Amino acid sequence: MKILPSAAFVLAAAVALGASAQPRNPIGVPPLATPKPSCFWANRIENFAAADEQNLYLRVGPRDVYQAKLFANCFEIDWVHHIALVSRGSSLICEGPNLDVDVLVRDVAAGRQRCPVTSIRKLTPDEVAALPKQARP
Repeated sequence: MKILPSAAFVLAAAVALGASAQPRNPIGVPPLATPKPSCFWANRIENFAAADEQNLYLRVGPRDVYQAKLFANCFEIDWVHHIALVSRGSSLICEGPNLDVDVLVRDVAAGRQRCPVTSIRKLTPDEVAALPKQARP
């Protein structure tokens, strides 16, 4: 008869230990929210500029500017007049690592080239103002 109370005690202790191991949120304090990445539709790009062969700046709408980091040198990207942003998934492109987005460049001398994008991020207004003149889209 003594086995039953000790088994109940062990079970209650295990439940209490498991419950105390979980972090608790103080009452009235909301959990920290992670910021949502900024996204844009590829067809909303109005202009672009390239500061060099690995950094492309995209103007989306009247105020937003995004920086696209390219995987490798994309030759003559700072001289071309037309580019295309192509995604193998959706045409909605979001900040962060974008391994499914490519920049298509067509140049007379180099021909057509596909330049993979490694990451995209939205610039702050201060970062846009600090861009060199030739890098502003």
